[in-house]
Amino acid sequence: MSALRNRMPLIDAFKAVASQFIVLHHLAFYGPMSDWTHTVLPGLVGWLSQDGRLAVQVFLVVSGYLAVRSLAPKGVFAGGNPWGLLRHRYLTIVVPYAVALLVAIACAWLARQWMTHHSVPDAPEPLQFLTHALLLHSVLGFDSLSAGVWYVAIDFQLFALMLSLLWLGRRWADRALPTTAGAPAAPRAWPTLLLVLGVGLASLWFFNLDADYDNWAVYFFGAYAAGAVAYWVGNLPAGKLQTGLIVLGTGLALAALALDFRTRIALALGVAAVLAITQAKGWLYTWPQSRVLGYLGKISYGVFLMNFPVGLVVNAAVSRFGLADVYFQTAGVLLAWVGSVAAGAAFHHAVEVPLRRWSSGRAHAGASPRLRLPFATVLRAGK
Repeated sequence: MSALRNRMPLIDAFKAVASQFIVLHHLAFYGPMSDWTHTVLPGLVGWLSQDGRLAVQVFLVVSGYLAVRSLAPKGVFAGGNPWGLLRHRYLTIVVPYAVALLVAIACAWLARQWMTHHSVPDAPEPLQFLTHALLLHSVLGFDSLSAGVWYVAIDFQLFALMLSLLWLGRRWADRALPTTAGAPAAPRAWPTLLLVLGVGLASLWFFNLDADYDNWAVYFFGAYAAGAVAYWVGNLPAGKLQTGLIVLGTGLALAALALDFRTRIALALGVAAVLAITQAKGWLYTWPQSRVLGYLGKISYGVFLMNFPVGLVVNAAVSRFGLADVYFQTAGVLLAWVGSVAAGAAFHHAVEVPLRRWSSGRAHAGASPRLRLPFATVLRAGK
């Protein structure tokens, strides 16, 4: 694969924009400063507080797209040892995430010195931190130490589920359609497509309709599978069976949306459609040419991890030392936004990149170095 095809500026742009919406959502939802801003911009603050979190759907779709691009570009699992791949994924995600949790704990302690507010987490217990490190805090009912960390756990669950389906699909293909000299490779993809589409449709038609499942990957797998299908649409070998399965799956996904319209699912399917179309046209690799968006996409995982701790400290400082004035408080919101981006950039360069190198060195030799959380720098030239 050429260096050009390893560079995907549209993916970076999606990550950049979505991560900024997540920052603004957290600033609107948590802390007293946004209450002041709400008095002059009620519509904007209200929308960001309630609907800004929809940006998560972008990350879900992009993550599914990148997962199959690395693991099964032709619809058949092409990775190495699944356990090694899973271990690599865990280290890539959790090592910088654990450092960010320590920063969040320190920032929450400082915030408690300056203000009393429901958005400030309590001092953590050792078991609470352990469940976060194991990505089990939501499943076991522990309070989060930082906003948005539930997504890190869900991303790992989704990757593990996709990896399992791809591995099972290859085993199925090996039994039903063994490779023989001169035999076409295309039919070997259908078991994997059937499994991924099946679980994705089960998510859209059943699990995603019940919020009791929102601590588990099956609740979100419909959006993740949509990203996978978006990649396969333009990359699978020609085959009527594969095309038929994808068309059928897409039709059933749209039918699920028509049966029970969910804005989050509509957004996910829209993002998947954009990825599929731009990949087919080649625009995915050439547009937009923006260094700002490219850089914001590169540091987006750091911004995601750092924005809540920074927001807490700025809220607390402005609450304790600032003026009880709507414009002063709104300036505090803007300061927290800029500070989140700056802290995310610093975290990326000082923590995430060095720890990623370390975790890659510790990972199983069969793990692909291109497996990255969608917030992180992914599939760039030179990787």
